[in-house]
Amino acid sequence: MAEKNRFSLFAWMQKVPGGIILVPLVIGVLVNTFFPGVWEIGGFTKGMFKTGTGCLLGLFLLLNGANIDVRHIGQPFYRGFVLTLMKFVLGVALGLIVSAICGAAGFLSITPMAIIAAITNSAGGEYLALAKEYGTADDAGAISLLSLNDGPFFTMVAMGTAGLANIPFATFVATLIPLIIGIIWGNLDKVFREKASAALPIVCFFMMIPIGAGMNLMDIFKNPQFILGGIILAVVSAASAFVFYWLYQLCLKKNERNAMGAAIGTTAANASAVPKALVEMDPSLAPYEAAATAQVTIAALVTAFTAPVITAWLDKRMKAKKLGMYADKE
Repeated sequence: MAEKNRFSLFAWMQKVPGGIILVPLVIGVLVNTFFPGVWEIGGFTKGMFKTGTGCLLGLFLLLNGANIDVRHIGQPFYRGFVLTLMKFVLGVALGLIVSAICGAAGFLSITPMAIIAAITNSAGGEYLALAKEYGTADDAGAISLLSLNDGPFFTMVAMGTAGLANIPFATFVATLIPLIIGIIWGNLDKVFREKASAALPIVCFFMMIPIGAGMNLMDIFKNPQFILGGIILAVVSAASAFVFYWLYQLCLKKNERNAMGAAIGTTAANASAVPKALVEMDPSLAPYEAAATAQVTIAALVTAFTAPVITAWLDKRMKAKKLGMYADKE
């Protein structure tokens, strides 16, 4: 009985919106701010908690790929494609507009890198939970394709093709390799897929510590525009739920429409890792890394709470409208 009542930090983090990402990020930031020498001790400690982002990101992509089921076709594939495309197009469009008007430094320290990372990445776990409550089996199945926007790949593609980052073609290929290995292995080996799914939260946890270890609270508080920019970015990401809701209606048959477009009006918690990944590919982006990471993290935290509220409200509104239409017919 005592075992059942024992507190589990890991279980608690999984229940908190974005907790599995935000908690280790905060740990990394706090240690680097007040005890910076801890991460610099060298050896395995430094490799795992300070400089190991590249390896952990690669492992994350591989495990994430293993959870993508290529057998999901038809409506789930169509819906996943539509949702993924909407996120990508809007994120890239906003990033290009800010880049054209304000340049690489962005507006109020909100860089094109932060905008694209925040808008193109959606919280897959939250989407799936909302799909089970407000969507259909086809909406839930769409997660197989929607999962592709997790991580740095789409942001890297967008910035590379738009000329916002100098990313060699070989880097694109190098990013795809772990993902492809995961997809192939996960679809050929059901046991591996199950193990990969169970391991993904653990890898996410340890991946975020070195990302946090690259940030310093003093630097953030010295630059209040980081926080202001994060709040603005969060509002934009949250408001995108209404845009996606409306566009999704246009892509579905009248009798199949629901509020699930709003469920992708989020910023994935793991999008906090994207700026670091991009800087490793293009060091010229390093001056914008700290601001982008802080802002994307704020956007992820805020939208974790706004997306369920907006989706539930729109679902209720749609159902009330349908009831009204039936009442008029009677």
